[in-house]
Amino acid sequence: MQGIAEQIKKLPDNHGVYLFYSKTGELIYAGKATSLKDRVQSYFRGEHSARPIEEMIHEVANIDWEETDSVLEAVILESIFIKKYQPKYNVLGKDSKSWNCIVIGQDQYPKVSTMRQHDIDVLRANDPQGFKKLGKLFGPYPGLNTKAVLKILRRLFRFSTCEPNAKRPCLYYEIGQCLGVCTGEITPAGYRHRVIVPLRWFLSGKKRQVIKTFEQQMKLASKEQRFEDAAALRNQLRALERIHDVTLLNRDFFADEIKNILELTPGKELRIEGYDISNLGATDKVGSMVVFNNEGAMKSEYRKFNVKTVAGQSDVDCLAEVLERRLKRAEWPRPDVILVDGGRPQVNRVKKVLNDFSAAISFVGIAKGPERKRNDIILGSKDEKFVRWAAAHQPLLIRVRDEAHRFAIMFNRSKRKI
Repeated sequence: MQGIAEQIKKLPDNHGVYLFYSKTGELIYAGKATSLKDRVQSYFRGEHSARPIEEMIHEVANIDWEETDSVLEAVILESIFIKKYQPKYNVLGKDSKSWNCIVIGQDQYPKVSTMRQHDIDVLRANDPQGFKKLGKLFGPYPGLNTKAVLKILRRLFRFSTCEPNAKRPCLYYEIGQCLGVCTGEITPAGYRHRVIVPLRWFLSGKKRQVIKTFEQQMKLASKEQRFEDAAALRNQLRALERIHDVTLLNRDFFADEIKNILELTPGKELRIEGYDISNLGATDKVGSMVVFNNEGAMKSEYRKFNVKTVAGQSDVDCLAEVLERRLKRAEWPRPDVILVDGGRPQVNRVKKVLNDFSAAISFVGIAKGPERKRNDIILGSKDEKFVRWAAAHQPLLIRVRDEAHRFAIMFNRSKRKI
C-alpha cells in the first residue's frame, strides 16, 4: 500500500468526497471538499486542531476519494457515506440535530421540503404513524444551505409547489418551471415519472442514471414530434451537466475552505474585498465593496460609492475611481486579495491603479459574459502560491463576486427610487 504522502500527491484539485480508512480497512471519516487536495493536506498540516477529526489523524492508514461534478453532488455523496458506514469520527454528521434533511412527501403530487433532523427524531419517537406519513427522507446534510439547494433542485427537476387544478396557472408555470400541476396538464403518474423518480435518483447519488433517462425521454419526445418537451429535457440535461451551486454551503464549510489561503497571510486575519459597478446607462453610476474574512461576509465593512468623476458610460473608469478612493483610505485595513466583477479590461485597470499606489495586493477578475452564465477567472497576480490557491477555490471567488454584484445592484436600485 502506498504511503499517505504519496496518496495525497495524487489527490485532484476538484470537488468531491475524501475517505479516511484505518489500518484494519474501517472507514473512520468521510468529508466533502471543493478542493480535495487542499482539504486533505490541511489535516496533515494540523490546520483543524479545534475539530474532532484532528484526534484521529494518526489512525489514518489509507486515503480514498471520489470526484464529483459539483459541490451539491459532493454534499449528497458525503451524506450517503455517513449514513451507510457510520464512520466513528463523523461526529457532526451523525450527532448534530440541527442539520436539515430533504423530504419528498407522499401526496398525489409529492411536495419537496426540508426538515430539521431534531424534528424528525422527535416525530419518530412520539408519533410513529406521523413519521411514516412523512415520505422519503434524504440526508441529513452537514453544512448545507437547504434553501439554496431547493432553488437549484427546482430548476433541475421542476418539482411543483402549487395546488392541483387551481383557478389560474402559478408563476412557475408561466416561466416554464412547473409542468402544469396547477393547470391539470400532467397526471399524478406522469408527475412521478417525469419529476419525482429522477429527483430521488439524484439525491441517491445516481446522477448518471438521471441523465441517461432524460436522454431517452428527449429522443422519444423528438421522435413523436413533441418538440417543446424535447427542448425542455435538453435544457434539463444542460443544467445537470453544469450545476451552479457555489452558494450551497454555510459559513462553517466556508470557514474551512478559506483557511487554505491563510498561508498567504501568516499570522494575520485574511481580508478579501470584492468590487462591482452598476449603472443605468450613463446615469446613476455606483460602486460596491464587499468584504470577506476567515468567517465569511463582514457586512459591517461593506461600502457604497457614488461615482463622481466619470462622464458617460465606462465601467472600467468607474472601477478605477472607486478603487483609488478606497486605497486612499489609510485608516481602512489593507486587503490581502482584491476581486473585481469583470474581465481583462477591468483586471488591467486594477493592475494600473495598484501600481500607481505601489500596493502589492493579489488581485483577480471574473468575467461573467452578457447573460452572467460564464465564470472565466482572470488572474492579475502571478505569484505561484496565489495562482495555485485561486485555481483550487473558484467557488469562493465566485461567491465574493456574486455578493459584490448583488450589493451594487441593490444600491443602484435604492438610488433610482430616491
